[in-house]
Amino acid sequence: MKIPSLANIKKELKQRDESELVDLVLQLSKLSRDNKAFVYFKLFEADNHELYLTMVKDELEEAFENANLKSYFTAKKSAQAIRRMMNKSLKLTKDKVTIIELLFFFCEKIIEYGYLKFHHPVIDNLYASQVRKIEKLIAGLHEDLQFDYQETLQNFQKYVR
Repeated sequence: MKIPSLANIKKELKQRDESELVDLVLQLSKLSRDNKAFVYFKLFEADNHELYLTMVKDELEEAFENANLKSYFTAKKSAQAIRRMMNKSLKLTKDKVTIIELLFFFCEKIIEYGYLKFHHPVIDNLYASQVRKIEKLIAGLHEDLQFDYQETLQNFQKYVR
């Protein structure tokens, strides 16, 4: 089966009535937990970025606390799993400030929990890629916000190898 383009799907959705659209969204949210989270966030939390930020930070903090840091291999796997969890959460928002705050939080916890002490290339590259993402996002912000975040960014850049 060939999947049609988004433009074709959009045209078809415009032709449907409200009850069909509601049913379609409900079916979509039943397919995966991510879809359900996305629908919930867009319906109830889209305007409240602070609550969303707090929820995601709590989830990430719990993941960091439960991570296995006994060896570089398990630390690497834990860091990758937490990054995947964070990236799923980042897909739910388009607010650059919220994304930057979550990336700062992730980098802060990587340092705090001692992931960088392993000097493992995968962990180092994972951290460096998050710092590069922050750099790109900050470059797209207003000058005042750039100034606010620049010092924090420089602190994180010290740990990039």
